[in-house]
Amino acid sequence: MQADIERIIEGLSEAYRDKKTAVMKVSQVNDPYLVLISCILSLRTKDEVTASASKRLFALARTPGEMVKLEVRDIENAIYPVGFYRRKAKQIKEISRVLLEDYDSQVPDELDELLKFNGVGRKTANIVITVGFGKPGIAVDTHVHRISNRLGLVETKDPDATEFALRAILPEKYWISFNDLLVMHGQTICAPISPKCSICPITAYCKRNGVLRSR
Repeated sequence: MQADIERIIEGLSEAYRDKKTAVMKVSQVNDPYLVLISCILSLRTKDEVTASASKRLFALARTPGEMVKLEVRDIENAIYPVGFYRRKAKQIKEISRVLLEDYDSQVPDELDELLKFNGVGRKTANIVITVGFGKPGIAVDTHVHRISNRLGLVETKDPDATEFALRAILPEKYWISFNDLLVMHGQTICAPISPKCSICPITAYCKRNGVLRSR
């Protein structure tokens, strides 16, 4: 399996070397706060919508101190039409307030501490750890969960279980890049239904678990 993992990473890295996810595009400076807010916006939202909404919001505020000065309605208007934009606007302002009052405006760099924030799950926390701080972590969303099981790397029921399973088999040097590679692969080739197996760069290493038909 170890050899297959190496080849899978190499194949995906070559295939998507010029592509970036929405969080990567928005957070070029790797600011943990901007990464955190971008991740919250990205939940249940397409990448292009996330990127545009993040840029509009960050034109108004780029720090917890600046964000808490905004009215919730201002945040809503800036991030619309991201999914659940009203709820996310309230979450963003509340998280910013807690950071300002309890963390001296500094986003914590520990997973367990990040999970204390309202609206922050394991995927978001791991992305903040990896993209924002450059620390090892494995962010697992629906793409990573589905493709890891489809490849046969893991056999799990939910994203959290997939994260822990991947931690046991995936070399730590790949932890940071794994999410981005599988997200891009899931968005372009390895679709939930009828994946494009005929042009997949890693088809030789895929067990095609759960694939009923492909292109």
